[in-house]
Amino acid sequence: MRHLQQLVYIDAVARIGSIRRAAQSLAITSTALNRRILSVEEELGTPIFERTGKGVRLSVAGEIFIHHIRQQISDLERVKSQIADLHGERRGRVSIACGQALMQSFLPEMVSTYRADHPYVDFSLRVCGRHEATDRLADFSADLAVIFEPDVTADMSVLLKVPQGVYAVMSKEHPLAKKSSLMLGDCIDYPLVLPTRRSGLRASIEGSAARQELKPWVAVESDSAEFLMKNLEDNKSVGFLLPIAFARSGLPASLKAVKVATHELAQGSIAVLTQKNRVLPVAAARFLARLMDQLVGEGV
Repeated sequence: MRHLQQLVYIDAVARIGSIRRAAQSLAITSTALNRRILSVEEELGTPIFERTGKGVRLSVAGEIFIHHIRQQISDLERVKSQIADLHGERRGRVSIACGQALMQSFLPEMVSTYRADHPYVDFSLRVCGRHEATDRLADFSADLAVIFEPDVTADMSVLLKVPQGVYAVMSKEHPLAKKSSLMLGDCIDYPLVLPTRRSGLRASIEGSAARQELKPWVAVESDSAEFLMKNLEDNKSVGFLLPIAFARSGLPASLKAVKVATHELAQGSIAVLTQKNRVLPVAAARFLARLMDQLVGEGV
């Protein structure tokens, strides 16, 4: 709506950190955008942004104002979604911050199924680390987060926790592939292929190794699941996966997954989170209900 357009412009500048680059993304001139910002700053009686040589950053007052802006934009999306539901035609946008494991097959299948029923609902999914996911909830860039062992803050609500064991993954020709279960120490003897420290799975592995005074050799690390899987085909390396990452789609034919004993590598949980006390738009709320039902039914 037009009365919120200036707020949308300010939000874009805050996210991008540059008036010039924000203007390009908004398809207006930087001069016009700067005038709009100055007009709002004049009305508030204080600067929203601090101008630096590299761009702009929010002032203390701007931090307060941007939270108000994002709440207003979120509330409008919720109201528009509710009005669309009155006509029996669900519309809206669902933004999700998620971990890499959920993107292997679980969330793509869920989104595809939901959109088959509600084709006017749009989705935005962003793969995040365990710390970033809650940041995205806090700044309203995500409606909900689904992630393994997130860094939960006081302003977040944990709606569901689904326990996950951990599986070691290796080539079918690897010596460990013949075992029916593994100790973490068995895996540490080999070069490890791990996600980066943004990952809750990496934190779980390193925490368990430290408690047992094990010193893992991290030969390869990456945020790309495809890259990590490719590096497990050398008959030497070992990686780790949550079962939700491969329970539906399976593993490549050349790889084998073996459960790691839970007393060796503590069982963690995939958590579903939202911002505390936030009322979600209808489309996001309905997808959230379906998501939680599906996670409970996974039994992994």
